[in-house]
Amino acid sequence: MVSSTQQFERIRKRKATTNGKRNKRERRALGTPKFAVHPAGYDPNAADAKKS
Repeated sequence: MVSSTQQFERIRKRKATTNGKRNKRERRALGTPKFAVHPAGYDPNAADAKKS
């Protein structure tokens, strides 16, 4: 049988890990800005320009 202390330490660690995953997932979703890949005035003759 596992001791009460050991059991609660494991439970606390598991919960902390889960909360961390949730926080990181939410921060990733909020942290991605929308930006134009080829903004206005981009040189169409550039090597990485979109093919028309």
